[in-house]
Amino acid sequence: MGLLDLDRRVFALGLARMADAVGNSFLIVVLPLYLASGQVPIESLVGARVSLLGASLTITEYLLVGIVLSLFGFLNSLAQPFTGRLSDRTGRRRAFILFGLLLLGAASGAYALVSSYWLVVLLRVLQGVGAAFTIPCTVALVNELATGHDRGSNFGVFNTFRLIGFGFGPIVAGLVVEARGFDAAFAVAVTGAAVSFLTVWAFVSDPERPETAASDDLSVAVRGDDRLLDPVFTLGLGTVAMGICIAMFATLEGRINERLGQGTLWFGLQFGAVTLANVAFQIPIGRAADRYGRRPFLLAGFCLLVPTTVAQGYVLSPAPMTVTRFLLGVAVALVFAPSLAVAGDLAREGESGTTLSVLTMAFGLGVAIGPLASGYLERFGFAVPFLAAGMLATLALVLVSTQVGETGDPQRTVDWPWSPGD
Repeated sequence: MGLLDLDRRVFALGLARMADAVGNSFLIVVLPLYLASGQVPIESLVGARVSLLGASLTITEYLLVGIVLSLFGFLNSLAQPFTGRLSDRTGRRRAFILFGLLLLGAASGAYALVSSYWLVVLLRVLQGVGAAFTIPCTVALVNELATGHDRGSNFGVFNTFRLIGFGFGPIVAGLVVEARGFDAAFAVAVTGAAVSFLTVWAFVSDPERPETAASDDLSVAVRGDDRLLDPVFTLGLGTVAMGICIAMFATLEGRINERLGQGTLWFGLQFGAVTLANVAFQIPIGRAADRYGRRPFLLAGFCLLVPTTVAQGYVLSPAPMTVTRFLLGVAVALVFAPSLAVAGDLAREGESGTTLSVLTMAFGLGVAIGPLASGYLERFGFAVPFLAAGMLATLALVLVSTQVGETGDPQRTVDWPWSPGD
């Protein structure tokens, strides 16, 4: 399947997500620098002690940064089951996407106008809500425009475009901040949202509404029919672990730069290396998952995720860290498109938004938990956050290997000897 064979709406959705992802990924690198610059005073908060679940917790700069980065993921994830279900019932994917992009763009521009930490927090909340409208509806559209024969390829192409933006954003962010300052960086984020909005408005339409309406049940299936856990729920747990492994890096920007003796540009390259690896491998992995089955790539991805996560805690120079992050991105590429393809294979008619929101919600939760976890755990040693995430990745590997079977087209799927019976 080539790009010329792709439904133009999938192509447009990929381009739109690419433009929007440039802006959003800018903020992951820019916001920690913005808070550390003194333009948003946080000195009065650092060192304060709060009681949480009966334990006393000291507020650090890294924890404040982690809260800001994590809020986006938490709000985004927790709202996705509701926005996904509502879009299933109304069939209004496009309108939801456009509304979400408006929220994302407006909040990005407002960062340049605020001088309070709590206003930054509020803007992150608004962006999280905006993403909750765009992400499940976009993924549902891609799924509905695919079939069992090309679903992996469609998601591979879509993710490639999206991740091009997400990968290059952090790299360019370092250059923009150093050359033009924070206002220019926020302007780029607004521009990305505007380009994405115009692309969706001009080229994307809702598919015909299926007769089957979505049910009112918002619950997620946990128990499987022929094994302990539902396969989509299991992949959701694995995706949470994967998101944590990716996102915990961002909170430690200052400490990583000091430890490795590097500047913002190196950090942006390392952060973006994960995504650049996805750009390189998403399409071939998506195609291969259609041809050979989803499961082998899922297992290979989680096997690689464990060592590449742990290694980040022990690397001592910029170039090896960049290579490690690139290999982490290869692991993510092996998991991403096949996971979405499995969920799409199992989604009932009219419930794509609901089913696939399990994975998009899970990824958002992982991205939200990662910065908070590393912001807290780094006080026990630099390697501790990465060791903890490696343990979660190991657990995810065990769960996926025992609870997720093959869902690909049996006429095109190779009979792998380690595949469990379905």
